Amino acid sequence: MSGGDSLEIESGQFDDWPGLGRVCRLGLATRGNTSLEPEDVEHAVDCGINYLNWCRHADGLQEWIRQSGRRREDVRVAVQFFARTASGAREELSECLEQLGTDYLDVLTYYYVESEAEWEQIISADGAAEVVDAARAEGVVRSIGLTSHQRGLAAEWVSGGRLDSLMIRYNAAHRGAERDVFPVTEAQKCPVVAFTCLRWGELIRSTPDDPPGFSVPSAADCYRWVMCQSAVTVALAAPDGRHELDEVLAVISPFQEMTPAVHSAISDHGDRVYRHGGGFP
Repeated sequence: MSGGDSLEIESGQFDDWPGLGRVCRLGLATRGNTSLEPEDVEHAVDCGINYLNWCRHADGLQEWIRQSGRRREDVRVAVQFFARTASGAREELSECLEQLGTDYLDVLTYYYVESEAEWEQIISADGAAEVVDAARAEGVVRSIGLTSHQRGLAAEWVSGGRLDSLMIRYNAAHRGAERDVFPVTEAQKCPVVAFTCLRWGELIRSTPDDPPGFSVPSAADCYRWVMCQSAVTVALAAPDGRHELDEVLAVISPFQEMTPAVHSAISDHGDRVYRHGGGFP
């Protein structure tokens, strides 16, 4: 895809994360259905990636972190955290540190908190926050975040002041966070990690309503589109294998601004994907 003049929306390869310092705005993750070898992760770090999101699967990302040695200080390791109770959090935190071979986590993210009841359990007496907040005070956890699909609730929880960061779905087809979340996170100076940037791959596929001559965006285009949003600190990518990784790394090798014409074309494509995808607000 190609377009015209320089984009006026604030963009860039790096951002500042309070307490963690400079982070690359393209982050790397693995999931249960994706795979990277340790040498792939090394390659990504060599290219400038320094935000690594581990989802608790034994994989190449975990192995690289375990073997990172002095490079551990160069990256920011985020972990998806499942515990809701203090006893569960105590056990899970210990497991995470052992499995990664590290004595601290840069970001601990309460994973998929989707209801007020879950959040109340986390912050109640004997809830997970009792252990996690203490770990932050001790320097074992440097930043506490939360992942959710519930934009309104997530914004409320950020406003409550107990979270240092938020992980939320955001892509060209799902832009509700611009209305429901980003005004709050920006006011709170709360870093945002965007996930599902490709809308499960649908943004890099055609729709029945595409105009004549339209070329679907690449994965790199979609991540670059997300990074054009100044409220997003990190756009998270989960490539499957070296080929997809190299496609994603095109975003920062070297980093290039997105033109307004390309940004607009991807937004329009996102609207078409949303109309045909259905089911997700």
